Amino acid sequence: MFQSILFIVISVWVLLSLLLYIYQPKFIYYPYANIEATPQAIGLEYEDVTLASSDDIKINGWWIPHPDARATLLFLHGNAGNISHRLNSIKIFHDLGLSVFIIDYRGYGKSEGTPSEQGTYLDAETAWYYLTTDKKVNGEEIIVFGRSLGGAVATWLAQKYSPAALIIESTFTSIADMGKHYYPYLLTSYLTRIKYPSIDRIATIKSPKLIIHSINDDIVPYKFGRQLFEAANEPKVFLEIHGDHNEGFLLSGKTYTQEIDKFMTDVLKK
Repeated sequence: MFQSILFIVISVWVLLSLLLYIYQPKFIYYPYANIEATPQAIGLEYEDVTLASSDDIKINGWWIPHPDARATLLFLHGNAGNISHRLNSIKIFHDLGLSVFIIDYRGYGKSEGTPSEQGTYLDAETAWYYLTTDKKVNGEEIIVFGRSLGGAVATWLAQKYSPAALIIESTFTSIADMGKHYYPYLLTSYLTRIKYPSIDRIATIKSPKLIIHSINDDIVPYKFGRQLFEAANEPKVFLEIHGDHNEGFLLSGKTYTQEIDKFMTDVLKK
């Protein structure tokens, strides 16, 4: 009987491991196609933009200019939904005096293709080229912002292009670490084909960094935000907020907006 039970346990373990390995993108990317609203719904004028990535995938985004912009924010969102679910954040950043460019990764919203790790990097790079080439924005005047999975993409971009600043919010250290957190009984370090190794990249980024994480985050553990902060070189600031993964920035109210404003003021005056 013991041998039978052991065989069942091992078989289930192997099956779960195979499922995690083969269907890994399904565990990470949750794209939503329908655009439910636009910046007009919050009283902001915008330009609907379609760009071609270096591998010829059409990427959709919104350019929301500010009439007296102190800087430009490149917004890289999380792993679910699309740009139409980020209107609250767009409004916050616009009110802070920023022009905002937000994109949907391939497979999200009106963007073509299928999500992948390398694809998200290429999409972010396409957005960077658009700002620096089409919009003639100096890279030293671009703040790269990423929330959750977008923080991992933003870290990759900031390592390559050295923006004015990097802001990452509710971001994990790596997919392998997230796997260990959610599936401690699986050998996730060996099973992860999708990496997003932000913990390895952040130490090489010279741009000023603001790392934001909620102590109540119910999806990405708070300790991952602290680990990213500890691994980062100066100049760096940590902002602790409260509330769950998706609503923390709203529930934290003035704490969130005032600290971002202070960080940007310190960065942009240098």
